[in-house]
Amino acid sequence: METRRALLVDAFTADPLAGNAAGVVPDADGLTESQMGAIARELGASETAFLLPSHSADRRIRYFTPTQEVDLCGHATVAAHAHLRADGRIEAGAHTLETAVGDLAVEVTTEGVVWMTQAQPTVTEVDLDLARTAEALGVDRTALADAAAELPPAVASTGLPFLVVPVTFLEHLGAADPDLDAVAGLAADHDAAGVYAFTFDALSADSTLHARTFAPGVGVPEDPATGTASGACGAYLRHVGAFEDEGGTARGPGGPDAGRRATTGMPEELRFEQGHFVDRPSVVRVRVGETVRVGGRAATALDGSIAVPTDGDDEIIEVP
Repeated sequence: METRRALLVDAFTADPLAGNAAGVVPDADGLTESQMGAIARELGASETAFLLPSHSADRRIRYFTPTQEVDLCGHATVAAHAHLRADGRIEAGAHTLETAVGDLAVEVTTEGVVWMTQAQPTVTEVDLDLARTAEALGVDRTALADAAAELPPAVASTGLPFLVVPVTFLEHLGAADPDLDAVAGLAADHDAAGVYAFTFDALSADSTLHARTFAPGVGVPEDPATGTASGACGAYLRHVGAFEDEGGTARGPGGPDAGRRATTGMPEELRFEQGHFVDRPSVVRVRVGETVRVGGRAATALDGSIAVPTDGDDEIIEVP
């Protein structure tokens, strides 16, 4: 049986077994869609990146969750390019990437940080049913109502739409006990891939906010670090004017500590914490300017080969 090299690479962290694990198949040319899906299911990461030749960019990438293909994935993009750089297959500098949402720019720094330019952002404020949302997320309704009085919920996208939901304090967000079926239904009703809930009440004084992402509708109950959602949230924060022009304080959920993490106007770089409540601490860096860029490091946790089933073969594949 044919085999291909396959890796698990932890993105948005410098340490293996932290961050968000992505599958990476660096030489996927010739694999069919069903074979890619089978490999993604076997690797079991929230997304697996399959690298292919491209006629319009340096390379093409396709992303599969264990249940379906998705158009864009930030952490798998970071993981794939970090691997290519560590493997000596690409140099530091600018690269282009063909995705389902168009050709995107990727920069790999000499320090090993991968920056992904995301698609043109869109933000649409929504009249959210707070009682339904609170029940779906398993949080107190007042934690959403108090936050929504300052910052409106919205569907934001930089290539993949997410329902962005502000929450008042970390104690509420950390105690969330989501009903995954209800979360999937809520996201679907807003044509979103999942729900991105955040608070300015972060664990680290250096962080802008703390977030949790729930995307059970695409096979990801909770994501430890979500590049596409982080980029969308960065665009959302600019759209709603989350950072005051005067006084350097952040308006919205998070209490008095939030002001100490903000700067005058939109910060040059945002730092989003995620993954701590699933024991996979992560840091996603976000820059919002003429474009939205998401960046981070990555570390290889597993490097081996995987058996590829005959196209259409439903047999279980194994990682040697």
